[in-house]
Amino acid sequence: MDLTVMHCDGAPIISERPMFGSDYHRVGEAIRFIDAHVEDQPNLAEVAGHLGLSPFHFQRLFRRWAGITPKDFLQFLTLVRARRHLTASASVLETSFQVGLSGPGRLHDLFMSVEAMTPGEFKRGAEGLEIAWAVHPTPFGDALFACTPRGLCGLSFIEEDGSPLEELRLRWPAACLREAAQLTAPIAAEVGRRMRGLATSPLHLVLKGTPFQIQVWSALLQLPEGETASYSRIAALAGSPSAVRAVGTALAANPIGYLIPCHRVIRNTGAIGEYRWGTQRKRILLAVEAARRAGASAEAISQEGRV
Repeated sequence: MDLTVMHCDGAPIISERPMFGSDYHRVGEAIRFIDAHVEDQPNLAEVAGHLGLSPFHFQRLFRRWAGITPKDFLQFLTLVRARRHLTASASVLETSFQVGLSGPGRLHDLFMSVEAMTPGEFKRGAEGLEIAWAVHPTPFGDALFACTPRGLCGLSFIEEDGSPLEELRLRWPAACLREAAQLTAPIAAEVGRRMRGLATSPLHLVLKGTPFQIQVWSALLQLPEGETASYSRIAALAGSPSAVRAVGTALAANPIGYLIPCHRVIRNTGAIGEYRWGTQRKRILLAVEAARRAGASAEAISQEGRV
């Protein structure tokens, strides 16, 4: 499917939508295979063979993509199943505190700074504002990145039945959209490092929404990697405990995927729930983040034991 956008002068640009990166599909399939065969405890060679890769190549690919080894991921899934900690949101939150990581709010204060913008700052639909956009590969699939001079204003994973560029135009109807990969590439690279669990520097986010939507998106930034929360908990964090349904609407309108982690919101029953960029992607995001956090906690405990 093609994507079409208009220059400020009215001249059209037509850009073909790229396919998902093969690494995303390979590692996603590896995660599904490991999850489905936890009780069999598959070794590295078995998982690599399922993908048609050598153990060496698969080990490097998985660690580069997920930030942990396949063995670490298998051990995490085994622990989760054994203790049944992912059957409800409360259990996950309890586990998060038990592993020894404190100060979730401060983690995200260091992780990024948010520069909120209301519609009033961009009268008449952001007339005169130039937004650079381009599609870049990420560890979790290809995504459309959009940025203004003040920061990142859009990150949407590309789905077969979606049109992220059209969504961007609807959010910023009077802005000038310009395809400029050279401008968005540094931000895409920074986001890719975050997705791999690597140390990074702050990013500025440009948020255009209603005051309540911005409150919800800001509340999501209080959820550190590896932790989940229910819709009601997010409503409370946003200062409106009874606005659970409105929270769902705000999550659906989230303009910046992954960085504003709406994938960490699950139902009160512990069910994963829907995700605007695919339920399977949400499962993969949660599994990788939880495994990475558990691994970091185990390493911290190990380091304390050596002191």
